[in-house]
Amino acid sequence: MEENRTIHDLIHRRSIRKYQSLPLRQEDLDQILKAGSFAPSAQGKQPTVMVVLQRPEEIAELERLNCEYTTQEHPFYGAPCVVVVLADSQRPTCVEDGSLVMGNLMNAAAAIGVGSCWIHRARQEFDSPEGKALLKRWGLSDSMIGIGHCILGYPAEKPEAKPRKEGLIVKI
Repeated sequence: MEENRTIHDLIHRRSIRKYQSLPLRQEDLDQILKAGSFAPSAQGKQPTVMVVLQRPEEIAELERLNCEYTTQEHPFYGAPCVVVVLADSQRPTCVEDGSLVMGNLMNAAAAIGVGSCWIHRARQEFDSPEGKALLKRWGLSDSMIGIGHCILGYPAEKPEAKPRKEGLIVKI
């Protein structure tokens, strides 16, 4: 049986940590963001927001804030685009809804040849006074919490898949 294209893309997507120094083509970014906007959400409430950063100085500002919560010197790996996924903490399923957006972004990126990686610590960043100030600057409510950063760019590497763990699937 021939492998379905969507299944193929899901199986072969990898986290990319080395990027070419090319900006994303607008049509590629638009497709990825559209896929993110169609992620499922509880009761169809769509409590998420995607903030797109492409200017190096804006990415550097957020990366510096991210560095306060990690030992990595460059946690965004030189990616030319960062999509910050935020969700309204007033919704009980905000983390799940935001995580589905992150998954859609990464899978859509892989489907069109764009690399991606989920970078953590967004929760800590946007809980901080500096993070709250960013939310305000972006015109967003301080009830928004950070779910993750989806870094995007054209891959400069092609990592292999790690073997799947035994016992990952249990059929009853």
